[in-house]
Amino acid sequence: MQYKFGGITQRLIYLNIACFLVSYVIFGLLRYVNINIDFLHYVSLSSNPMDLLWKPWSFISYAFFHSGFFHIFFNLIILNFSSQLFLTFFNQKQLLGLYISSAIFSGVVFVFSFYLMNIISPLVGASGAIMAILVATTTYQPLMNLRLLIIGNVKLWHVTVVILIIDLMQIQSENSGGHIAHLAGAFFGFIFIKLLQNGTDLSKIVTNLLDFFVNLFTKKSSTPFKKVHKNYKKPADKPVLKIVTKDKTQQQIDEILDKISRSGYDCLTKEEKEFLFKVGK
Repeated sequence: MQYKFGGITQRLIYLNIACFLVSYVIFGLLRYVNINIDFLHYVSLSSNPMDLLWKPWSFISYAFFHSGFFHIFFNLIILNFSSQLFLTFFNQKQLLGLYISSAIFSGVVFVFSFYLMNIISPLVGASGAIMAILVATTTYQPLMNLRLLIIGNVKLWHVTVVILIIDLMQIQSENSGGHIAHLAGAFFGFIFIKLLQNGTDLSKIVTNLLDFFVNLFTKKSSTPFKKVHKNYKKPADKPVLKIVTKDKTQQQIDEILDKISRSGYDCLTKEEKEFLFKVGK
């Protein structure tokens, strides 16, 4: 029910969790039957351009798979936090468009930078897309007040700057590819808001493409042909004046009843009383 009615944030969270569980179920089954196949190799983004020729889907799939429990746990916490802030100012389609477009941009920057450094390495995780959402919200409303546990009240830009500094400090660490993707996503989020403020919504490229495929594979309900009958009103017949004539007996009865209502029964003559007695029989 939450996936169906909860909005894009919940759907992205559940999709990431589902992909994580599927990957580890497949890992477990393969190890159980003694088959050594790295499932993440087929969904991760490789810095080797030749690998992209046989798995072009990895430019998007890598942003839904993670390498471990803590990797996905902290990513989804920040995703939920940043998405709720983003939806304060923007709509659901813009969130989805930003997530996917920033993931592609971060992947391109990762492949290009590692190719220049002659390093072949895989990349998985939604961090680049999440950073894009956080930085986009910060760029649009940097002075937004946040109340954090233990720390207290801070500005949104304070949180974002701390995360960016941590990424910069770890750019030469073992996970340098991941931090490059983070910074690329942050840059894309900044550009996204600046272009949006100038009237260009980059998210429409993704959402319009998704809508096209959804409409393409969705069966349209055909509307049956309906024959329209025009109703003609039959002209009303001219009223016919009907004259109702009372017979002599009924007329005499009415006159006697009127007399009774005015003066009472005792005022009737002997003949009138005998007439009513005969009629009553």
